[in-house]
Amino acid sequence: MFISTGGLDFDVSKPSIILIHGSGLTHIVWSLHEQFYASQGYNVLSIDLPGHGSSEGPSLVTIESMSDWIKSLMEVLNISKITIVGHSQGCLIGIDFASRYPNLIKNLVLAAGSYKMPVNQDLIDFAEAGDEKAVLLMMKWGYEGSKAFIGGNPVKKIINSSRDIIEILSVDLNACNNYKAGKESLEKINCPTLCIYGDLDKMVPLKIGNKMSELIKNSETKVIANCGHMIIFEKAFEMRNIVKEFILKN
Repeated sequence: MFISTGGLDFDVSKPSIILIHGSGLTHIVWSLHEQFYASQGYNVLSIDLPGHGSSEGPSLVTIESMSDWIKSLMEVLNISKITIVGHSQGCLIGIDFASRYPNLIKNLVLAAGSYKMPVNQDLIDFAEAGDEKAVLLMMKWGYEGSKAFIGGNPVKKIINSSRDIIEILSVDLNACNNYKAGKESLEKINCPTLCIYGDLDKMVPLKIGNKMSELIKNSETKVIANCGHMIIFEKAFEMRNIVKEFILKN
């Protein structure tokens, strides 16, 4: 399995943060976050989920199996508690993990996520067929400022082959679509939780996000202005400062 650590060696004596990417993506999406958190005294585990990026094996087909994989990773690294920062699909994994393994999580940060993430059937059909239109739809719906992004939209650079679309993106989209335990899971979350939303998000509209926040005990909400679904790219510097403040006080 591939894990980026922000350039620092893993130190079991430090608190650990795991960064969980969204559907079809890789640890690369956290490139503007990794070193920042590492510089604050944390182990940073910016992962490629199984089958993604440089991690071997097939993609996991359910959200539950992904959160189980996080638990296994913690056992291997001898981590007793972890802070999860998830984006989009990574939020579903964080929600499921926090509800099922409450003794293993210190804080939970949910960026551009909800407890249920139904996927447009056209998007699923294109992805299962390996059609590049699946990526174009994701870019259209998911990234408010794609034309202004320096270097171009990284989604297209990560998901750049028919194989990636069929074997990775399609599997992830179906996992999100099939996760039905979200609302029940929210009611079991007891750790401090931060929900971050973009006010222009088309995939998780602010109204939907706020509904989730209201269902989580001990949670707080931050809304980033002029931002779409890809907060981690669009407003990386603002987001990471919000996360820093949250984890420092918890």
